[in-house]
Amino acid sequence: MTTHRFTATQWHNVLGTLPAALTIASGDTVITETLDAHGIDRDGEQRAAEPNPMNGPIFVTGAEPGDALRVEIVRMTPIRATGWTRASLAGNVVDPEFVRGLPPRDKVNWRVDRQGLTVTLDPPVPGLEHLTLPLEPMIGCFGVAPELGQAFSTATSAENGGNMDYRGFGPGATVWFPVAVPGALFFLGDCHATQGDGEIVGTGIETCFEVELRLTVEKRRALVWPRGENATDIFSVGNARPLDQALQHATTDMFNWLTSEHGLSPAAASHLMGQVVRYDVGNVFDPAYTMVCRIEKKWLPKR
Repeated sequence: MTTHRFTATQWHNVLGTLPAALTIASGDTVITETLDAHGIDRDGEQRAAEPNPMNGPIFVTGAEPGDALRVEIVRMTPIRATGWTRASLAGNVVDPEFVRGLPPRDKVNWRVDRQGLTVTLDPPVPGLEHLTLPLEPMIGCFGVAPELGQAFSTATSAENGGNMDYRGFGPGATVWFPVAVPGALFFLGDCHATQGDGEIVGTGIETCFEVELRLTVEKRRALVWPRGENATDIFSVGNARPLDQALQHATTDMFNWLTSEHGLSPAAASHLMGQVVRYDVGNVFDPAYTMVCRIEKKWLPKR
């Protein structure tokens, strides 16, 4: 297996069938540096237009429609000492009559301590002078090209992934995407130093990372929605609006996963899910919302 150091020279604001910037073999590792959500690089220079410029696409040899692309997030190393976010809750996450009372949506700065692995407001906001948060890296936007020659904005998400903003997409997680075009055409960007569930201010703490990923083709594993796992859980991801539709997609995919790959009958899957499922909110700010249906591995049948 080969490790590729991929230095992007152009970035994309869509996930689509675009010329490959890098071609790799299945199982290879890629190390690349991302821009922040506004296209600012590690040195504070504007390199690309917003929203969420993506590195890629990466063509994975052997990937064909009907396969799955396994993406292992090996490492995320912060490469900038600053990040930013918005100063107010988004209007769509509060009661409509409450919106006019929200503070302005100004851009505020955070300091990223790359040695101490923490983030702090810079300057502090009154009342939060002692707020120090742990660095909890996550990938906000990544995925593969969709089918039928479509190109989906990096501001939203769909079956192919995209701007899902789920806190579980961090180091140690493995994510699967349904392959819809030859080579899968994998895109990556929009990394956050930390973020609350839902991305309810419209951003995480936006900054730049060096990201190390391993990309592997799993033949004839036809998926509909992204899936993932970490050391303790498996999870299915649904992207849609309204929120109940995203939940339906995630729940249906988890049911199919349990019955097709974990050997449970429909009745057994229903009983298990009814008592042990946990739901996580990925994104409730963007055009498509993200809901995650999650089960701890300890409840799965032994294989």
